[in-house]
Amino acid sequence: MACPLCDDTGWKPVDEEGARRVVRCECWRETVGRRRLAAANIPKRYLHCSLANFAAYNESLEHAVAAARRVAEVFPVVGRGLCLEGQPGVGKTHLAVAVLTQVVQTAGARGLFYDTRDLLRVIRSTYDPSIRTTELEVLRPVMTADLLVLDDLGAEKTSEWVDETMNLIVNTRYNERRLTIFTSNYLDIPDDTDPNSLLYRIGFRMRSRLHEMCEFVQLDGADYRELPANGGVDDLVTLWKMRRKTLPSRGGRQARAQLREPAVRDGRADLKWPGGRAGS
Repeated sequence: MACPLCDDTGWKPVDEEGARRVVRCECWRETVGRRRLAAANIPKRYLHCSLANFAAYNESLEHAVAAARRVAEVFPVVGRGLCLEGQPGVGKTHLAVAVLTQVVQTAGARGLFYDTRDLLRVIRSTYDPSIRTTELEVLRPVMTADLLVLDDLGAEKTSEWVDETMNLIVNTRYNERRLTIFTSNYLDIPDDTDPNSLLYRIGFRMRSRLHEMCEFVQLDGADYRELPANGGVDDLVTLWKMRRKTLPSRGGRQARAQLREPAVRDGRADLKWPGGRAGS
């Protein structure tokens, strides 16, 4: 059945101040949104995720939802993306996908989701002569998407090739001012010696880019994967309180999380920055 507003042309007539013109019909926007959402590479497990069904049962999660909602509602007039950090299972990917879904559906944006390790695997596979996909064909949509979600940043095994590839992606999007949402299980602390710090995993250069590109938001909550069948928000609160009791205090880590005091050589400070990890 044809659309009663536009007769399936995608354009509907409107009268404004005595003048008659045509604008894009809602049916066209819905069709484009569905098509682009299907092309966004969102895993089936997260297709249901929305801002409305995210359980925010403490202050940090409420703050995270508010930050995600701001990005989704003002897109494309938004200057910074998000870097969502926290323990596994707190809902970082849920929020990232929720923003991506809303932006694609309401604004018709070209969005794309990738687990960082999977993206690197796909890029690496293009070096196989039997694969008829070039590296540029994989990277082009990643670099040009209106909104890119890079999930689980820092989980990839570091190497010179990984560092160069990730810096190319991040720097290109940084220079083009394209919106990016990152998630990571690693805390953003300025300690390049702690393997559990984001800095250790991605290096100084990329961390600097991320701080200019994104608002950093830390989520503190339960691991929803431990939620029993038919469990609810009350069970999440219980699990969260148990996790807070069992996790080691972050005070010691925060106390160590300071840049090492630079040594002075020939009157100049040696910052001891690791040139081999994602950016010297």
